[in-house]
Amino acid sequence: MADDDPSDEDLPDNVLFELYRHYIGEPDDQIDVYLGFGLFFGGIAFAAVGLVFFVAAYLFTHGSDPFWLLREISFAMGMLSVPTLLLGVLVLLPVDVRATYTGVLGTAITVVAVAGFAYLYPWEFNVEGAEYTIHVVLGYAIGMGLVVVSTGTALVAHQIERAKPSPADIEPMEEPEPEESYSDEEIRQDIEAAMEDVDITWGGVERHEGQSLTLNLEGDYDLSGMDVEAERITSSSSTDAQVQGLKALKGGETKTATSESTVDDQTTKLNELRQRRKEDQQAKAATASSEGLLARIRRFFGG
Repeated sequence: MADDDPSDEDLPDNVLFELYRHYIGEPDDQIDVYLGFGLFFGGIAFAAVGLVFFVAAYLFTHGSDPFWLLREISFAMGMLSVPTLLLGVLVLLPVDVRATYTGVLGTAITVVAVAGFAYLYPWEFNVEGAEYTIHVVLGYAIGMGLVVVSTGTALVAHQIERAKPSPADIEPMEEPEPEESYSDEEIRQDIEAAMEDVDITWGGVERHEGQSLTLNLEGDYDLSGMDVEAERITSSSSTDAQVQGLKALKGGETKTATSESTVDDQTTKLNELRQRRKEDQQAKAATASSEGLLARIRRFFGG
């Protein structure tokens, strides 16, 4: 209810403030704590005193003046206990000032109704010919309605406010990173783009773009120099290793061996290998040509 928020050092440390912190929250002002708890426990005290006076009334003869006086006090205390207790709860809660004003107005109406009850009881209240009983009951009901509505609204608003998470309790949400997916066609295009400058084809076979040679063997030529036995190459590797190599060339299985060299290094080595093969082929062609020339010369001289 207070406009200024005092520091924690200005608030006393006692049982009332510990109860307030435990059930409601951090107090804003001492007046709210003391006045709220005073009204709350005052309502309980009114109910207890009313009960004591109601029991004490039966110590006297029924219908005597002390009997009616004690009953009147007990009923009046009971009627004041409920609105006083609810007003104490309303003062304790950190609610809008309009709710507090509504509760105070309702409590004031109940006090007026209780005063009217004390004036009429017992001879002119709820007896034959009583004219103002309905006024007292209706006034008390209106006052209690205002107190109950304002206190209930304050309790609901306070529970909703406590249920809200504080900014420190809210964890930032991490947006999931979008998963990248590629189709087989995109993967194939990327591989082909990367292999454009590499002189090998799919399967590891060297790409050859040389010229074709056509030989016209019509006529009388000595082909004895071209009768060369095919070179037999043996391998020391096992059959399983050769099968694994064929499967790797076919592309049916994933190679388990990895290479630490880059694509540029492999390209350079392939170019060197191709250059060596060309030189070997040229040497063999030169040898075959010289042997054929020597054969023609011997035939010319009849050797």
